[in-house]
Amino acid sequence: MKRQFAVIGCGRFGTSLAKTLYALGHEVMAVDKSEERVQSISDFVTYAVQADATDEKTLKSLGIRNFDTAVISIGSDIQSSIMTTLMAKELGVKYVLCKAQNELQAKVLYKIGADKVVFPERDMGVRVAHNLVSQNVLEYIELSPDYSIVEIVAPKNWVGKSIKDLDLRAAFGINVMAIKYPQGINISPSADKVLEKNDILVVIGKNDVINKIEEKG
Repeated sequence: MKRQFAVIGCGRFGTSLAKTLYALGHEVMAVDKSEERVQSISDFVTYAVQADATDEKTLKSLGIRNFDTAVISIGSDIQSSIMTTLMAKELGVKYVLCKAQNELQAKVLYKIGADKVVFPERDMGVRVAHNLVSQNVLEYIELSPDYSIVEIVAPKNWVGKSIKDLDLRAAFGINVMAIKYPQGINISPSADKVLEKNDILVVIGKNDVINKIEEKG
């Protein structure tokens, strides 16, 4: 399902996240005060706008309330981050994700309405983007531009079927490396293993194939 994202602040984290969301087929508006940053990302998102998002009139004019999700990725300017987050929530954005520099800033952001706060040191933009668009994805590790390892909750239409019956290698070109359960982990599960509800599969495969599985989840 195609969704609309506004990414405010196009530093390293914001740029990585915006490009990945767009590559996954979603509509992305990138906003930054820097003309240079806006120009460098313009070919990799739906819209790139040079604007000061800390100004309420500007934020309104960008139609921020029409976006499903706003990502506030303003750099070390904590005051601007807080003000933009507050205005985005007041203008009616359903889900606001913010970048924080430290735990104190995160506490403030949560208090003023942020739905989720991430720390760039711990959460790469690519990983967060995949988590935003697919509730099934628990962990995403990009090995190369073509291949990734993903922890994914078994899709409903896979439950009750064995790995052999699903023939995931032939059907999707992915390999199940392990299956996690509440009581432990099964490394290199047998082909006869029947998938159960809430099984967490650790799979490796091509990014374009994994993206399709995320959409089905």
